[in-house]
Amino acid sequence: MNTTVTTEHITKVPHSLLEDSLALAMGTLVISFGLLLLKEAHAVTGGISGIAFLVHYATGMRFGLTLFLLNLPFYYFGYKRMGKVFVLKTFCAVGLLSLFVELNSYFVKIERIDAIYAALLGNILIGLGFVILFRHRASLGGVNILALYLQDRYGIRAGKFQMAVDTGIVIAALSIVPLPALLISIAGAFLINLIISMNHRPNRYLA
Repeated sequence: MNTTVTTEHITKVPHSLLEDSLALAMGTLVISFGLLLLKEAHAVTGGISGIAFLVHYATGMRFGLTLFLLNLPFYYFGYKRMGKVFVLKTFCAVGLLSLFVELNSYFVKIERIDAIYAALLGNILIGLGFVILFRHRASLGGVNILALYLQDRYGIRAGKFQMAVDTGIVIAALSIVPLPALLISIAGAFLINLIISMNHRPNRYLA
């Protein structure tokens, strides 16, 4: 029995401003809780969030503020690659995430949690939050925007550039993060990419 559904005659309806606003709030809230769990496991992640973790672990600087400041230079590349609407949504998403990361500590106190469980669940939540943001044409800025810009401008493969940055984060983390936490972080990064690849495909999503 053929269960293939064609979408040729289906009209795509764009998200409303209210839907986009709610999605940015919910997506960043989910991601912020995932990051909270990663902090409890003393783990890291890839991209700009991973760099923010390293700065936070090394200097004690507040993670939310670090994440917000590190993203500022990348909005130019986002504007050149994706346009002003994408950059505006991304700026709002990063601002909300930075705020939620700081507020979580006032509302959530974790007395005990297994590090492996915290790291894996944290990365799953981050992956789900990313799917929400991507489906509403937003992101958390940072390295992925720069990677796309360099690919368009200079022909540097975005995937290879992203991999190089994440590899650098892992190497840098060796001197800050315990090896078991680092290994868990690598497994968690795989989970994030798996969740995104399974749930964010243009031919599966119409809005």
